[in-house]
Amino acid sequence: MPTTTDTQPQPQPRPPGLKKAHPTRSSAHAGAFTRSLLLWALSLRALWVSLWTTHAHLFLMSGLRAKLLPRAVKNVRKLADRQRQLAEEWSGRDFPAPYRELQTTDQGPALRAQLASREGQVWRDWRWANLHPYVGGLIAFAPLALVLSGVWGLVTAVFGVRLSQEWDSIWYLFIPVQNWPTAALAGVLGALQFPLAFRWAAPRAVSLHERYLRAILAPSEDELRAEMAEMAHRIDHLTTTRTAAVDTQMAEIRRIERDLHDGAQARLVAMGMTLDAAEHLLESNPEAVRALLAEARENSTKALQELRDLVRGIHPPVLADRGLADAVRSLALISPLRTEVRADLPARPEPPVESAAYFAVSELMTNAAKHSGAGRARVDISHEPGLTTPGTLRIKVTDDGRGGADATRGTGLRGIEQRLATFDGVLTVSSPLGGPTTVTLEVPCALSSPKTTSC
Repeated sequence: MPTTTDTQPQPQPRPPGLKKAHPTRSSAHAGAFTRSLLLWALSLRALWVSLWTTHAHLFLMSGLRAKLLPRAVKNVRKLADRQRQLAEEWSGRDFPAPYRELQTTDQGPALRAQLASREGQVWRDWRWANLHPYVGGLIAFAPLALVLSGVWGLVTAVFGVRLSQEWDSIWYLFIPVQNWPTAALAGVLGALQFPLAFRWAAPRAVSLHERYLRAILAPSEDELRAEMAEMAHRIDHLTTTRTAAVDTQMAEIRRIERDLHDGAQARLVAMGMTLDAAEHLLESNPEAVRALLAEARENSTKALQELRDLVRGIHPPVLADRGLADAVRSLALISPLRTEVRADLPARPEPPVESAAYFAVSELMTNAAKHSGAGRARVDISHEPGLTTPGTLRIKVTDDGRGGADATRGTGLRGIEQRLATFDGVLTVSSPLGGPTTVTLEVPCALSSPKTTSC
């Protein structure tokens, strides 16, 4: 087979006696001055961005905020990213920018909430955009100001005497230029401005500008530690919930296997044995065959019912077809408690969340019927959209039983907690002795599917 060769050019060895070129001191000073000019130009651009953000801010409380604010924040971030990129390249140090992900399509209210909280990277960018044209621009302009001052000193040295006669007086810095000696002194001072700008002011301006950017744009050490702690907590939570989800899934698989083995499978085996016996008695005892066939038909009916119950326990057809609200209503119809269901869902949650919520409500209604001594129950289902989050599915199950429910005792409520924790959901229980008992489920989720229920 033909072999492939590396087509990338290989580095050529340097000829003997030829050393690697390093930037000279003069080129380094010139590079620092060029960087200061770039920073000053970006500060002028930040001025226009600042005017745009101010314009958007004036309309934050009007109907135009949803259109103006996302575009303004996008422009600010684009300029801030450019500044962070230059700071990383010139300093050789990372410049963190932890932006929060917007998990909603309506970005206007979400961004307004981040700005109102006065924390987070969006707020730091916004604050920087309004300060940078003045603070950052002043720092970056200092070397250029010295160069312009030097140019004016040279102009004064050549034309100062004549200009002083035409204008009555002319000054350079603290020197009144009236004759050739004062003009020459102005020229000398002006010439000294150039090395001062290139060798001293430019490197220090770039360094000071980088420190100023980190103070304004970068998160503080406390914020970074808090974010790292939150990330570590998040990792631990994900590890725990993943383990619980795997355990729950394995337990569900074992339950399905057990139900199939002890239920439908046993009935199908019995039905096969019954049909075999009927086959042997078909000619000798027709009456017994008739009874055996009736028994086989009864076993087949029960096996079919058990299979339907098993499928309903995995994912009820009414949940798949009609959605969470109507599936809970079907639970209320077969519950021994007089149950009222109120639902306000403009659309359907994601299928995994919908399934977890359904089985959680089913478990709560079963517990209320078995252990609470209640006669009535109520289920309230709603979804609250979030500004910086996809929203929250909230389900409240209330009964008028004797109370005393405790999530730390028994496995029912703990199992619901584990089921919801997979989706970052929480369960809260209010059950004083004597009742009533209120269990609230809250699961972060977005309503992604079109509304198909009748609620």
